[in-house]
Amino acid sequence: MTKLAKIQAILTDKKMDAILVTSDYNRRYVADFTGTTGMALITPNKAFFITDFRYTEQAAKQAVGYEIRQNKGPILDTVEEIIAEQKLKTVFFEEAYVTVAEHKLMQSSFSATLEPFSDILEDMRKVKTADELSAIKTACEIADAAFTHILTFIKPGLTELEVSNELEFFMRRNGASGSSFDTIVASGVRSALPHGVASDKIIEVGDFVTMDYGCYYNGYCSDMTRTIAIGEPSEKLKEIYAITLEAQLKVIDALRPGLTGIEADAIARNHIASKGYGEAFGHSLGHGIGLEIHEGPNLSVKSPNVLVPGNVVTDEPGIYLPGIGGVRIEDDILITEAGNEVLTHSSKELIIL
Repeated sequence: MTKLAKIQAILTDKKMDAILVTSDYNRRYVADFTGTTGMALITPNKAFFITDFRYTEQAAKQAVGYEIRQNKGPILDTVEEIIAEQKLKTVFFEEAYVTVAEHKLMQSSFSATLEPFSDILEDMRKVKTADELSAIKTACEIADAAFTHILTFIKPGLTELEVSNELEFFMRRNGASGSSFDTIVASGVRSALPHGVASDKIIEVGDFVTMDYGCYYNGYCSDMTRTIAIGEPSEKLKEIYAITLEAQLKVIDALRPGLTGIEADAIARNHIASKGYGEAFGHSLGHGIGLEIHEGPNLSVKSPNVLVPGNVVTDEPGIYLPGIGGVRIEDDILITEAGNEVLTHSSKELIIL
């Protein structure tokens, strides 16, 4: 069953007249449309994609199963024409993405009643299709190749920004359309910053360097973190590296369908706490990836969601010691019927350059 057919089946089951999809990522998801302007109006038995003259030809190729309508004036006027044609009484809008101003404009433009909807598309996006998994796996392969490359590039005297730029340039040269988020390169005491975006700090001998990066390939993300040492690190840094890796591997051993996000998070959190560093692991264990770098399902102390085959999540425990340094190790992991498949394959043993 196609994504569109699944959506229409849900609308039939929930007795919903139509949903109007306006947000960028959900529009891409429901219609495979990669342009920047358009809306999808989906009913239980019909689907319309509305866009302007710049994208009508593109939409006709990408939005399979949709009737393409070109708006020559305000796009909501064309949506209203379809509402009137189809005699729609209620149109459901994406409550998480529509602003108050946009909602007011819809109210003044539509003859149908507006009602909010949420989670239908986001829940579908949690379970990846074969095509989505193929794109994610390629994005992960590019990230792995970038790590192999950066080990030949990084050295004392370079700035974090130079390392970050090299990672990003390499990924683009090898098929990525761009970085999936602002690349984190944090060295020395800055490695204790969980989101230490690359700075002009110079990398020195004895530094731990945490690199958290990823790329987009065909619209889908990878997200990987490795921490390496430039020269011999302190015994304290070696200790927290070993503990972090143990926690990360324990999660991989346990990830499977039926496990909740809370349970997965507790595996890493309890191990780190048992070693005396519980307060130094302040973020959640992981999150889903796909069209967005952060989407469901989450692995955290507040995530009762149950993992199912087709979920792709990150496993990224960390220990951060202000004034000393920090460690994070992250893989992208597919939940399978039998357990899981790790999609990022770069070495996680402590590399000392």
